[in-house]
Amino acid sequence: MKYLFQIVLIFIVAGFASAQKPLFQFGESIPLENICVGKKIKGTPVHWVQVNTEDTTWQMKKDELICFGHPIGVIRSEKKYENFMLHIEWKHMEAGGNSGTFVWSDAKPGDNRLPNGVEVQMLELDWVNLNLRNGEKPPVAYVHGELFGVGGVEIVPDNPRGVRSKSVENRCKGKGKWNVYDVVCVDGTIKLSVNGKFVNGISKSTKSSGYICLESEGAEIYFRNIRIIELP
Repeated sequence: MKYLFQIVLIFIVAGFASAQKPLFQFGESIPLENICVGKKIKGTPVHWVQVNTEDTTWQMKKDELICFGHPIGVIRSEKKYENFMLHIEWKHMEAGGNSGTFVWSDAKPGDNRLPNGVEVQMLELDWVNLNLRNGEKPPVAYVHGELFGVGGVEIVPDNPRGVRSKSVENRCKGKGKWNVYDVVCVDGTIKLSVNGKFVNGISKSTKSSGYICLESEGAEIYFRNIRIIELP
């Protein structure tokens, strides 16, 4: 029995190590001091690690990262971040596409294959038209950069829609068009700029350090120009 337990443990550890393997470099991380003192801004590559998708879920195409959406799951940054600014550009390729990025995450999948943290939602505009509830459209706020805690993480929304925070202005663009998110994360507070204007935020997150995750959730999405500026 002792040896059987050891063999099972070895297989579990080997499986976990296989899943959490390095994938590729994409984007850059820049220390704040490199900007403040006027140095030439040159960051270090951000390394991404497999969590629970497939290697074929992701494809590098020049300066863009394509996520094909299957299976549902995430990849994570190699490094954990606490206070930082995240610049990320994205565009959906399918009507009603669903994706997002998680910040301050442990990157451990739950029953729905997604991790904990605070999710910065990335939905294509037709999502509300394709996901009727009792014959009615969900609130349009769904598709314009909602922020919400997941996996047990609690937050205080700036602009409450239940436990979520909705953007005060609808600024996201539809499929085939690039959207720009600037996400400022400091001491449990997050402020989100959508296409050049701050429109959403949360505070008092019960988790304020962890990995950054990119989400695969059933639809093709492109990412580019990921830049992480680390803050004190």
